[in-house]
Amino acid sequence: MLKTLTIVVPCYNEEEVLSETVKEIGTIVEDLIAQAKISTKSKILFVNDGSKDRTWDLISEYSEKYSYVSGIKFTRNYGHQNALLAGMTVAVKYSDMIITIDADLQDDVNAIYQMVDKYLEGIDVVYGVRNSRETDSFFKRRTALAYYGLMKRLGVNLVPDSADYRLLSKRATEALLQYKERNLFLRGMVPLVGYPSAKVYYPRKERFAGKSKYPLGKMLHFAFDGISSFSIAPIQLILILGILTTSISIIMMIYVLVEKILGHALNGWASLMISIWLLGGIQLISVSVIGEYVGKIFTEVKHRPRFNIETEDYTEKMVKHKNGY
Repeated sequence: MLKTLTIVVPCYNEEEVLSETVKEIGTIVEDLIAQAKISTKSKILFVNDGSKDRTWDLISEYSEKYSYVSGIKFTRNYGHQNALLAGMTVAVKYSDMIITIDADLQDDVNAIYQMVDKYLEGIDVVYGVRNSRETDSFFKRRTALAYYGLMKRLGVNLVPDSADYRLLSKRATEALLQYKERNLFLRGMVPLVGYPSAKVYYPRKERFAGKSKYPLGKMLHFAFDGISSFSIAPIQLILILGILTTSISIIMMIYVLVEKILGHALNGWASLMISIWLLGGIQLISVSVIGEYVGKIFTEVKHRPRFNIETEDYTEKMVKHKNGY
């Protein structure tokens, strides 16, 4: 029996690119069906993450036009990671494999062929990995390399140059959905699932249209989320800073006492101001880092839903297929 593929595509204000996204991914789905590699029940599942433009209207139009297009509409914006999770949650009931890919077409859709082949060979997790960052700025390339190096030192098992373009089998998806944290960092969570994995390499392209949904500020916040969600190293660093500062203070105290005994005149104002500013800065940074972890705990213990779905037609279409309509 042929396996069912669902391609989950999170969307936030993607009206400029959506028609091309449907065209390119739809061609892949139709071709795989024609090659008898996936079943005719296979779908593209667009997740509208509270878009303020015509994204949902377009998804609805394409859903009526193409049997393989379906959509989920959030009640509001819940974020990219939650959109991916919602798509997987809905699709896993009817899918044997799920591929997640962004709507901007920077990830090469042709890698889907290789991902499906890897799955058919018995691989549960297939990572899409960029073999080139030529479309990224020099700053972004350097910071990305530094970030992956830092995460490795912190013991977080990330796949370098791999974002959220990947294939998961049904059992791998079900295992991932058992992780219930609200502070999502799927790039770090997927490797925790285990199961046989492989990589598929592809060139990163320019965004087809529209603007990036991850400007510098949002990227930095996302990066720190990844660190604080998987490592307590920042808190341990505060302890090291505290010990270091205390050691310097003791040395300074001994120095001042010696100078006092020797009768050397000390103005003291500059060293006092430097000490106050240094200690004040360290304290503020320490409180902020601890506050970040406390905030995450606060979010987790409330157990609020990670997303609310206003409407979706994926389930209806899959049930119709099952019943032979």
